[in-house]
Amino acid sequence: MPSISDSDELIFFVNGRKVIEKKADPEVNLLIYLRKILRLTGTKYGCGSGGCGACTVMVSRYDPKSKKIHHYPATACLVPICSLHGAAVTTVEGVGSIKKRIHPVQERLAKCHGTQCGFCSPGMVMSIYTLLRNHPEPTPDQITEALGGNLCRCTGYRPIVESGKTFSPGATVCQMKGSGKCCMDPDERSFLSREEKMCTKLYNEDEFQPLDPSQEPIFPPELIRMAEDPHKRRLTFQGARTVWFMPVTLKDLLELKAGYPEAPLVMGNTTVGPSIKFKGEFHPIFISPLGIPELNFVEGTDNGATVGAAYSLAQLKDALDFLVSEQPKEKTKTYHALLKHLRTLAGPQIRNMATVGGHTVSRPNFSDLNPILAAGNATINVMSKEGKRQISLNGPFLEELPEANLKPGEVVVSVSIPYTTQWQFVAGLRLAQRQENAFAIVNAGMSVEFEEGTDTIKGLQMFFGSVAPTVVSAKQTCKQLIGRQWDEQMLSDACQWVLEEIRIPPEAEGGMVEYRRTLMVSLFFKFFLKVRRWLNKMDPQKFPDIPGKFVSALDDFPIETPQGIQMFQCVDPNQPQQDPVGHPVMHQSAIKHTTGEAIFVDDMPPVDQELFLAVVTSTRAHAKITSLDVSKARACPGVVDVITAKDVPGENNHRGEIFYAQSEVICVGQIVCTVAADTYAHAKEAAKQVKIAYDDIEPAIITIEQALELNSFLSPERKIEQGNVDYAFKHVDQVIEGEVHVEGQEHFYMETQSILAIPQTEDKEMVLHVGTQFPTHVQEYVSAALKVPRSRIACHMKRTGGAFGGKVTKPALLGAVAAVAANKTGRPIRFILERSNDMLITAGRHPLLGKYKIGFMNNGEIKAADVEYYVNGGCTPDESEMVVEFIVLKSENAYCIPNFRCRGRACKTNLPSNTAFRGFGFPQATVVVEAYVTAVALKCNLLPEEVKEINMYKRTSKTAYKQTFNPEPLRRCWKECLEKSSFYSRKQAAEEFNKKNYWKKRGLAVTPMKFSIGIPTASYNQAAALVHIYLDGSVLLTHGGCELGQGLYTKMIQVASRELNIPQSYVHLSETSTVTVPNALFTAGSLGTDVNGKAVQNACQILLERLRPIIKKNPEGKWKEWVAKAFEESISLSATGYFKGYQTNMDWEKEEGDAYPYYVYGAACSEVEVDCLTGAHKLLRTDIFMDAAFSINPALDIGQIEGAFIQGMGLYTTEELKYSPKGVLYSRGPDDYKIPTVTEIPEEFYITLVHSRNPIAIYSSKGLGEAGMFLGSSVLFAIYDAVTAARKERGLSNTFPLNSPATPEVIRMSCTDQFTDMIPRDDPSTYTPWSIHVS
Repeated sequence: MPSISDSDELIFFVNGRKVIEKKADPEVNLLIYLRKILRLTGTKYGCGSGGCGACTVMVSRYDPKSKKIHHYPATACLVPICSLHGAAVTTVEGVGSIKKRIHPVQERLAKCHGTQCGFCSPGMVMSIYTLLRNHPEPTPDQITEALGGNLCRCTGYRPIVESGKTFSPGATVCQMKGSGKCCMDPDERSFLSREEKMCTKLYNEDEFQPLDPSQEPIFPPELIRMAEDPHKRRLTFQGARTVWFMPVTLKDLLELKAGYPEAPLVMGNTTVGPSIKFKGEFHPIFISPLGIPELNFVEGTDNGATVGAAYSLAQLKDALDFLVSEQPKEKTKTYHALLKHLRTLAGPQIRNMATVGGHTVSRPNFSDLNPILAAGNATINVMSKEGKRQISLNGPFLEELPEANLKPGEVVVSVSIPYTTQWQFVAGLRLAQRQENAFAIVNAGMSVEFEEGTDTIKGLQMFFGSVAPTVVSAKQTCKQLIGRQWDEQMLSDACQWVLEEIRIPPEAEGGMVEYRRTLMVSLFFKFFLKVRRWLNKMDPQKFPDIPGKFVSALDDFPIETPQGIQMFQCVDPNQPQQDPVGHPVMHQSAIKHTTGEAIFVDDMPPVDQELFLAVVTSTRAHAKITSLDVSKARACPGVVDVITAKDVPGENNHRGEIFYAQSEVICVGQIVCTVAADTYAHAKEAAKQVKIAYDDIEPAIITIEQALELNSFLSPERKIEQGNVDYAFKHVDQVIEGEVHVEGQEHFYMETQSILAIPQTEDKEMVLHVGTQFPTHVQEYVSAALKVPRSRIACHMKRTGGAFGGKVTKPALLGAVAAVAANKTGRPIRFILERSNDMLITAGRHPLLGKYKIGFMNNGEIKAADVEYYVNGGCTPDESEMVVEFIVLKSENAYCIPNFRCRGRACKTNLPSNTAFRGFGFPQATVVVEAYVTAVALKCNLLPEEVKEINMYKRTSKTAYKQTFNPEPLRRCWKECLEKSSFYSRKQAAEEFNKKNYWKKRGLAVTPMKFSIGIPTASYNQAAALVHIYLDGSVLLTHGGCELGQGLYTKMIQVASRELNIPQSYVHLSETSTVTVPNALFTAGSLGTDVNGKAVQNACQILLERLRPIIKKNPEGKWKEWVAKAFEESISLSATGYFKGYQTNMDWEKEEGDAYPYYVYGAACSEVEVDCLTGAHKLLRTDIFMDAAFSINPALDIGQIEGAFIQGMGLYTTEELKYSPKGVLYSRGPDDYKIPTVTEIPEEFYITLVHSRNPIAIYSSKGLGEAGMFLGSSVLFAIYDAVTAARKERGLSNTFPLNSPATPEVIRMSCTDQFTDMIPRDDPSTYTPWSIHVS
């Protein structure tokens, strides 16, 4: 590292305030700086890789050349602070705050119910705000595009988009696709009884303050003066280990590059940043040529356009848009191809940060642009001190051949993209796990040039990405095809030759080998068709058009702005004005969420002397630890201690859960030790120095199949049976057998597991602030680990950024780990898991294998079912046994099968222990049920919906475990769903569409649901509350439930407001804590409102009873007067409320019980379109009918249904966990685990809350937190309906494996055709695959 005497001052602005950093460290990013130095905690850490958008901020820069200010969104986790010299940063705090004034963006996101847990909300606000700074009246498409880089796990995106659409000119509720008529008009609602008036307005636009662009903060004039300073000089920032140079002239840049040829050039830091963070790269020197005018330009010439290397991809898009509008279409074919990919490449934040030069020269093998640039004959203009030269952006360059590389000291100055000629055609093609913000599974750039006026190939180029370590060119194939006609024979030869030339080895990284081979030829076929179509347009006489049935294969699915209607029961007009129950009340923290003022665990200010904890985890699935050497780690800078199993004062293994591995490890990702240091960076660096030696233990069990072979189980079998199954099988027309695999799912809550453990100086007390669904559990485990009575462990839980079951048991284990560290060091411990560690350590939904044998009559009536379920429980008990019990009890779904047997068992494997996840087994198990019903339908030649109708419960009946229930609401949801969604007419329309389209198919499916809430053990349903009335009349409410984003606190305030007959504003709810309400149970199982609501109601009623005599004496008095009088008369103004819980039970010996308090019924209809050539699918429309009984808060309930549905849709389609055969989880962040984005949600999304009665629950409501999850399977079955149509047309059998998730790979490989038939197949016994399925 060069020795530099002086470090320059780094000057930038944050929210209008000047920041002068005298010791700018190049290794510090903006997110850390905002949160830890400036204490602006509104900007959140979600992934650290720029993939989730939680840390989005607005960066503004002044361009002295154009005299314009450029605002763009950026992910703070990837922005080195040194790159911000001369820039202005706006964070969510700078947009607006409750203290000063909230901004319309923040207000509308909150009031449109676009926030639930609130962790992603500041990022959403910043994305929409930045859009409005550039386009004060955005189109709906611009809003959808602006949100493409932001993930949300709670809401399902619809309300977020809707809040943005309120800024669009002429924004209104859906007028069905421009017909001007609302699809829900009364004439179509005839079967609703008249007294049930339905409402569709969840918020009131009249409340919104208008957007006034003139009121936005001005750009700091000082930064304009700095940018225009004629005497600018090179800046140097010297960090602890690194140096950052900021040259201001091209000459200076070239000199620096000559002096430090190894130093990376950093512009957007979207390549260098992740390499440092995730691949452990280290660079002592960085050179940042930001703002050098010679790199920032675009110029058109007669031959094409040249774009400066420092242009961002977003600026490239704008430049190409302009050129396309100015130039004739025949010249801009390359530009059109680039624009198509620039719309979906990463998200807007990354597109605004990544640069043209950086993208082309870093040559990622997954690049969406380089293959097109190469096919379009682009060139790279480079410079060094020695002079200028051009490098062809072609095969040798992309394949990184030594002779085509940049020489040391060379810098990319610009990229030239020539115009296309009249007889040249260029296209870009790609397919990814989801449409936007996902690396391509395979992409391609292709171009062909013909001899003028003919279809004789004069030149052909094909470049493929993601099929090899670099982008590769099919040069031999292209060479052989010169001089050939563009016909079927050429197509056939080209496909064969490409597969021979570009061979993907069977064990290739990334897996999906046969699929990727298929995609190469499928994409070439798409190109073939596009060219045929284009030739026909050039000369219809000479060149025949492609068949009409093939036309739809040409285009990718368009990205549409979602729209929809939400219908719920209007509040009774006679209800008192002040009573909030039944109204769509906004989440009580919504405004705080959108201003960033809602405090999460890691937002809490630093505690004196606090330390940060980094984990060291096992790298083996099953092994003995032969040695653990922590000496090097202890000697690292900033390290205070290394904590191991020896340091646990109490139990290290509590109820089968191990805190610190001691002599052996039982999964990859098990915590072996932790490092406590003064900063997280120091702790993490030291953790890398811990040396562990292992001896593998055989066997390492990874899959369910291996566990079954070795008889490895976590718990005994659970079974229920009714009728005489074996006898029934002998008396049916047909019997089918099959098996279904459902893979697991990662919770991907936006806030990773977070714990702050503070040891107290007296009596061995410990205070923990933790994001959890079960504070009592954390208290129990910490107490066990520290060997201290529970009364000395206080757990506080204010809110958490999403949980979905992943914060029921896991925070207890991690809390114990942190508490042991706090106990040993005697100092507070801040333990925040990085996303990759969170995904690795905490696991998720249980993968499931279902085996079925079904006996049925030819009319579709199912007489007998014998079903076996096995789940992959992982290495410790966790909640696997309970998950299996739920699976077995819920295994009939909505169907009455007289002879029914179901068995279930949890397998013990060497994977991290799987845990609770929204739906708790039901979403996996019921796929098996719907799969066998669908299989029966195919055998009987009936629609699946007809077979569902035949076998559905029709009258008051008993379940297989002898619990009586009335399915009337189920029948209503089913009937309304079929009618309102126009299922039969749309099914017919889909069949018409399928007849006319060979390569695209549509499918529909309707899925019914009978979902149980609660727990079959009565004591698990109890709850308590504590209510204080203060002398000013204000009320403090606490209860045992946790606020996870579902709006539990909001509903509790509504309950207290109604019961005490006071305005909501009088009631305050601060936090949940083991200090105020002891022994509270988990907030899970959709029970939160049910049980805590009853407890709050009980406490309020006790208080009101005490006040009754006073009110009687002074009925005209005010609330405050009554309270004061009560105090005078020494009446207690504090009460604990208690709810004994629903009295459920289950006797597994007798196989019967009243296992659940009640059922939630529902039905969903989804329609998809599938691209048979690539496996992509588009969700066109979803209608959900959910039996909500009486909704306490329709806005929150609809939010739960929509959010759960989208999460379920993710489980069944794009979310795929990949494990190595040795049990290593590959999917450890948003780059390689794809939850739905705003582009995946239905184009049309309709929700109706169906009214029924549920007297057992508070105000006759129902718990709706989980039910929507399974309805996402309507998308899975709609996909299978479309694939079945494709297979039928191709003459293939209509029974094929129906597994989940239906990824693009599964869809494409099920649509067998000439392309899947031609790919080379490998003998599985000759290689080890890169990844395996664990179900």
